[in-house]
Amino acid sequence: MKIYTKKGDQGDTSLFGGDRVSKSSERIEAYGTVDELNSWLGLALSFGLSERGTEIMTTVQEHLFILGADLATPSSERTRIERIGEDQVKSLEHAIDRMEEELPELKNFILPGGSKSGAHLHVARTICRRAERAVVRCGMDEEISEFAIKYLNRLSDLLFVVARFENHRDGNHETRWKPERNDKK
Repeated sequence: MKIYTKKGDQGDTSLFGGDRVSKSSERIEAYGTVDELNSWLGLALSFGLSERGTEIMTTVQEHLFILGADLATPSSERTRIERIGEDQVKSLEHAIDRMEEELPELKNFILPGGSKSGAHLHVARTICRRAERAVVRCGMDEEISEFAIKYLNRLSDLLFVVARFENHRDGNHETRWKPERNDKK
């Protein structure tokens, strides 16, 4: 089987079920950004996360494939695919709670950065937020899974916590954000 089909040369693509849509549609933007996020997690993993971080991010990558397929399949389509659901959302919440137990309490905003893996996870968090916005826009015009937005919302929280965890593990201190004060009036 060849990787190229030439079917998208005119700027459209197929959803699961066969419907053709413009590559500029909100649905394509949504699952394309989820795919970008998944790739970025692969990059973060290449920098050597902790055993726990690797386990969690590998599971998240699998969830993101489910979410991508979910977004690529209109709700009306009878194709049998796994949909993102409450179990995946709860697994993120559980991972957040477990990791936060081992982190110092956060009392201030912190600047993204730290170790290579931590910094890449912070970038992944911002891509996750963009994916969430894209899914919200898609859901304004089309029916999507009720758990898609919830999943991405929790995932951005998890990515923040895992970035903190990896930086803490690597001995990188968090840089507190200190807003400049304009006392001159």
